[in-house]
Amino acid sequence: MEDLTPLTNLQQLDDSAKRKPKMSERQPLLLQGDGSDYEGSRSGNGLIRPPVRSSPPDSTLVNVHSEDSIAVHAAAPGDDDEQSGENLKSVGYNPTHHRTLEHPTSNFDTLVHLLKGNIGTGILAMPEAFKNAGLYVGLFGTLIMGAICTHCMHMLVNCSHELCRRFQQPSLDFSEVAFCSFETGPLGLRRYSHLARRVVTTFLFITQIGFCCVYFLFVALNVKDVMDHYYKVDVRIYLLLMLLPMIMLNLVRNLKYLTPVSLIAAVLTVAGLAISFSYMLQDLPDTHTVKPVATWATLPLYFGTAIYAFEGIGVVLPLENNMRTPEDFGGTTGVLNTGMVIVACLYTSVGFFGYLKYGESVKGSITLNLPQEELLSRMVRITMAVAIFLSYTLQFYVPVNMVEPFVCSQFDTTRAKEMASTILRTVLVTFTFLLAACIPNLGSIISLVGAVSSSALALIAPPIIEIITFYNVGYGRYNWMLWKDFLILIFGLCGFVFGTWASLAQILNPSVD
Repeated sequence: MEDLTPLTNLQQLDDSAKRKPKMSERQPLLLQGDGSDYEGSRSGNGLIRPPVRSSPPDSTLVNVHSEDSIAVHAAAPGDDDEQSGENLKSVGYNPTHHRTLEHPTSNFDTLVHLLKGNIGTGILAMPEAFKNAGLYVGLFGTLIMGAICTHCMHMLVNCSHELCRRFQQPSLDFSEVAFCSFETGPLGLRRYSHLARRVVTTFLFITQIGFCCVYFLFVALNVKDVMDHYYKVDVRIYLLLMLLPMIMLNLVRNLKYLTPVSLIAAVLTVAGLAISFSYMLQDLPDTHTVKPVATWATLPLYFGTAIYAFEGIGVVLPLENNMRTPEDFGGTTGVLNTGMVIVACLYTSVGFFGYLKYGESVKGSITLNLPQEELLSRMVRITMAVAIFLSYTLQFYVPVNMVEPFVCSQFDTTRAKEMASTILRTVLVTFTFLLAACIPNLGSIISLVGAVSSSALALIAPPIIEIITFYNVGYGRYNWMLWKDFLILIFGLCGFVFGTWASLAQILNPSVD
């Protein structure tokens, strides 16, 4: 999934640190964090400092910690009695009652942001995913994948609530949930709490960098497809021509100035998707013209692309943390289920009809299959290229704000810090350009990013966190929760290994396409 957006985990902050906005995974949902304390939020005396969040330009995510938030002792090896007392004390603590929200979001606002966080360039790659799975395997597989990913999102929210009660914290982000779960888990695992936070943060960084590479290549390929009508040039030339304006645009440090950019990108994306879908529904062939089931060799590629499209787990906690009525987020008819049903239906529809329409000739983005000679289809490519070009800045804001505080902290003067920030941004944009230039295969990059980082965040991390979080609580009758988590974990690990292997094989041997 992808193009949107983003929400991300933030780095911890001292209460006195200056707030900085930071975006996550797929588009304009933001959190702010300094990130200067990359190691974590534990102070020398074993206390957990409450993380600081502040409001982004569009007031989507806000400060969720009350002024009188009290740091709670993290469980240390050997203090099981103290931990049991704290658990009893926290039974009556409701984290949603201790959140200070400057601009809380309504249910509808949260639903819109959830859709924006899950729908992006990934939806345009779903027809190729269906090609790698087969028409009916892709149809039912995408719905099942959506159900599993949605359940993992619920798991993460439930673990966050449980850990918030234990630590008497109003809210936690993804990396903080990983840290706190290990901190209160089995004694032998508590030493790895900081490692758990670093691993989650690292995969969030990899995911965002991967999205940026996909965006870079997507824009270049669509522009090339339009210009090929007049004269043909290698796609790397278009990537090179984009590099300088992309660097200049990403030197903008204040997200307030990027809010109009986000709005324009969203409008262009909706228009482009609507017109693309109308092309797919014209003169559909019979279902017998395409494969109902693909080969086992290409199924891992389907997994990578599908999980890339569905991976919106990074936006879940920030959205729930900033709702006016967070109790409406979960539940059978809650915001999360409603939004993910819409997302799954959109992905399934685009994948099914796109593959049925273009068959084995379907490309990494459905826009590349639109008629080249028609003016409207060329306008769609340009529209989507502009939308994704503008969205790159929002995706890029997440990884750069993960490393920028650390880099700037190595310098003393303001001028030196600004120079370091400029160089860092230039280097990171150039890095995504180089990756896109080295692997100019859109479908392969999408599948690789999905298999490596998206599967780790969406399918591997949640069951591990849930197993450790409820270690001292219990896993229900017959340990059903434990068995369920093991099955999801095995599924995620298999997708991670085989999806990565198949994607790398396709990149190294493009002739197999």
